[in-house]
Amino acid sequence: MPVAGRDMNSKEKTFHLAIDIGASGGRHILGYLENDRLITEEVFRFGNGIRPSGGRLIWDVDELFGKILEGMKKCSELGMIPRTVGIDTWGVDFVLLDRQGKRIGDAVSYRDHRTEGMDKIVEGIIPAEELYSRTGIQKQIFNTIYQLTALRVHGKETLDKAGTLLLLPDYFNYLLTGRMAAEYTNATTTGLVDARSGMWDKELIRMLGFPEDIFIDITMPGNSLGVVKPGIADRIGYEPEVFMTASHDTASAILAVPGEASGKTVYISSGTWSLMGTELSAPNLSGEGRKCNFTNEGGYGQRYRYLKNIMGLWMIQSVRCEMAPDMPYEQISVLASESTIDSIVDVNDPRFLSPESMVSEIISCCRETGQRPPGSLAEAACIVYRSLAAGYADTLEEIEKLTGEKYDTINIVGGGSNAEFLNALTAEKTRRRVVAGPGECTAAGNLLAVMIAEKEIKDPDSAREIIRRSFEVKEYAYGS
Repeated sequence: MPVAGRDMNSKEKTFHLAIDIGASGGRHILGYLENDRLITEEVFRFGNGIRPSGGRLIWDVDELFGKILEGMKKCSELGMIPRTVGIDTWGVDFVLLDRQGKRIGDAVSYRDHRTEGMDKIVEGIIPAEELYSRTGIQKQIFNTIYQLTALRVHGKETLDKAGTLLLLPDYFNYLLTGRMAAEYTNATTTGLVDARSGMWDKELIRMLGFPEDIFIDITMPGNSLGVVKPGIADRIGYEPEVFMTASHDTASAILAVPGEASGKTVYISSGTWSLMGTELSAPNLSGEGRKCNFTNEGGYGQRYRYLKNIMGLWMIQSVRCEMAPDMPYEQISVLASESTIDSIVDVNDPRFLSPESMVSEIISCCRETGQRPPGSLAEAACIVYRSLAAGYADTLEEIEKLTGEKYDTINIVGGGSNAEFLNALTAEKTRRRVVAGPGECTAAGNLLAVMIAEKEIKDPDSAREIIRRSFEVKEYAYGS
């Protein structure tokens, strides 16, 4: 991601720091503007993952915050002091704080099984059709609405103690600054925000029996939370201002999609999940969209991320972990491209969400559907890549039907944009031109949101122009 031929140590530059944390790892990316281009530099990278604790699958948020501070201190050690900091993570997961502001329990992962059956309890209170017409959020069993229902059913004493609910980037911002705020793009992933107003649906919250006062006011990205606390400043060696960026990683990523300024593009934010969709100026709350399981999550500038969650590279990550944990993903992609197996699976089947063995699950699925099961790493990876491309083709057809638009180009951004075999398969299966890159679009979008707030960049259209000038992309033409 670094751009060659630049001097990151110049004292004349205004640095901004994006801290982008995903399910498998995080990174600290410094950025600044030079000649209408975004110049970036990765200064720190760390691992992340769920772990079992007390019968649950959790995120170690204490360790993650330690890594946040370690990376911030690294900037000081390198002599590149950022003026601002913005944090993004995945959505839906949260912590609860007591009325004294101290965390209650662990941050349970969305991959934990506590939400099984909770959708039926919610639907007994509010029909799925009515819930979608209010929130516009696709049904995913791990959404916050179902996690809170699990707490109401099995952990009411925890909810009774709670004074505040904070999604993970909001929690990390609170640890940095001492200020609590709920950022809009991430709040919408809970399934508890009114799709039209962008505010908490308090009537829905009361209907579901959740404590209303734990939901603090929603704030739009671009607002400052002030500088870090004195103790934090002493620890990292400087006193940056903390901004609420588009804190849901997909919202940041979409801000950095180098598509048309009009928004008439289909994107795939490709990482652990593949988020495929388009950007709308108003929510699409149609019954057809609900049946296709499309979501209307909040985007930067109160636009809407009309998209579908597809299982994504989680499946490849799991296959690699089981069969060749030390093999680079690029090599796995090459091996897969040399395989001739043509079996495919439904990547959206819940069986692939959190299986004990991804490889065994793929083998079982192939046998159940009368297809040849994989017998090697190359074949397992080939099945995953072919299945993802088939899923993308099906989803593109749905997007065009639901929006009434015809899209000639698919922009693939994020880590998955480096998967050459998958990109080529996507062009083949969708019969569309594929533009892949940038890879670190989430961090870039994080930076752009703060730079817009700081008036270094005019607006989102200008931000995307800067992305087009700043990063190389690779094109895959159908039939090439």
